[in-house]
Amino acid sequence: MRRFADILEIAAERKGGRAAVLADMPAVLSADALAAIPDERWLAQMARGILQTGISWTVVDRKWPGILEAFHGFDVARVSMMSDDWFDALIADTRIIRSPPKVRAVQENAVFIREIAAAHGSFGRWVGDWPAEDFAGLLARLKADGARLGGTTGAYTLRVMGKEGYILSASVVARLAEEGVVDKAPTSRKARAAVQDAFNRWRAESGQSLTVISRVLAQSIDA
Repeated sequence: MRRFADILEIAAERKGGRAAVLADMPAVLSADALAAIPDERWLAQMARGILQTGISWTVVDRKWPGILEAFHGFDVARVSMMSDDWFDALIADTRIIRSPPKVRAVQENAVFIREIAAAHGSFGRWVGDWPAEDFAGLLARLKADGARLGGTTGAYTLRVMGKEGYILSASVVARLAEEGVVDKAPTSRKARAAVQDAFNRWRAESGQSLTVISRVLAQSIDA
C-alpha cells in the first residue's frame, strides 16, 4: 500500500498540481457544529439523497421547494407520525417524487432521527461524537437502522452535512484495489474493516481528514 503522499502525487500529475487536487475540498465541521444542526436539516438531506436515487438530481432540485412544502419543512415529529391519509396524499402530490417506497423511507428516517435525538440530545450530536476512526461503523449503523441509507446515500448525506468521512465511489474503490486493500467494492465486515484501517493509516500519516483523503483517492483515478 502506497503512502498517502505518493497517491497525492499521482493525483497531482493527473490534475495539474497539488493545489488543483486540494482545491474546493468539502467542509468538515466540528462535533459541536454538527450538533447544532437542527434535526429537520438532517432529515431533509436524507430525503434528498433518497429521492435522487435512480433519477436526475436536477429533477429533485427543480421540485425541491414543493417537496419542502409537501413534507412541512421535514418537521421530524410530524413526519415520523405520518398518517395513512397523509401518506396517500403525498403519493398523489405532483410536487414530489411520487414513489411509495421512497416516501415511506422518509417517514422511517424521521422515526430513526427522533429516536437517536431522544437518546443523545440531537441527531447531529450523535453524528458529531461518532469517532472518525470508526466511520465504517457509522455507515453500518445508518444502513441498519435508517431506511435506504446504504450504498453511498448515507455517506453522501454525511459529507454534505459536514461529517468527516469517505465515500466509496467507483474511483475510490479502484484506488483501494490498486493499493491491495480490497479487490472489489467492500461488502463484507472484513473488507469494510480493511478499508477503515487503510484510511486510518493514511490519516495518521498525513494529518489530513478522511474527507480529503477520499477526494484525493478519487482524483488519483478519475479523469
